[in-house]
Amino acid sequence: MRQGARKRVRQYHLGVGGGDVAPHVILVGDPARAEIVAGRFEKRRGEWRHREFVTISGVYHGLEMTVTGTGIGPDNMEIAVIELSQCRKDLTLIRVGSCGALQRDIRLGDLVVSTAAVRLENTTSFFVPEGFPAVASFEVTQALVEACRQTRARHHVGITASAPGFYGAQSRHVPGFPPRFADLPGDLGRLGVLNFEMEISALFTLASLGGHRAGAVCAVYAQRPRRLFADARQMKQGEARAIEAGLAALESLARR
Repeated sequence: MRQGARKRVRQYHLGVGGGDVAPHVILVGDPARAEIVAGRFEKRRGEWRHREFVTISGVYHGLEMTVTGTGIGPDNMEIAVIELSQCRKDLTLIRVGSCGALQRDIRLGDLVVSTAAVRLENTTSFFVPEGFPAVASFEVTQALVEACRQTRARHHVGITASAPGFYGAQSRHVPGFPPRFADLPGDLGRLGVLNFEMEISALFTLASLGGHRAGAVCAVYAQRPRRLFADARQMKQGEARAIEAGLAALESLARR
């Protein structure tokens, strides 16, 4: 290395460095969904993979954009948000995910745009007090709602609950593993919470700390009050609607 040259620092889990990450980022859980999002890019500029994390940067409708597959859970979201934020300080982050509905009028395949999230996970408690609110950026939420309307996607807007696990933490009754809380979906639903998932409260909390804009849109795969689960067709359609809404929202925010 010549004198005065600086070595690019790459993040431990994501493998990305300064200049690799675009200001507008889609966050997905499933690495396969990251490929689907990147499949809409006109051009790929770079791709980084390590363990369950995959990050692809490229160009979408003339805009620099990045998609990161975080894997499952608030701890993985913590890694993704913090490491992305080390690469640039002006991020707009939108989670495009899946969820379970807690209200009977929400249908399989519908979208839920989160305004805030109940912090049932404790990952964020190592950063902020228990009473600290996990709140979406108003601008990003507004852009997501507009995108849902423009794409004519049936959608709902409100509070999400983020759990630290899939089974006990969401009151799923599995033989041999009884949950401590028998009916969290019912308890939360009676409080007006719209949906259950596992990452949004970590995203919103850490984005607030880092000074980034963040929002989230999820496709409904499970209808907890009615005990229904989406089939492959409903999943694919819901996923496509959520991706379309997320991309349209980022495009709108970038062009404002």
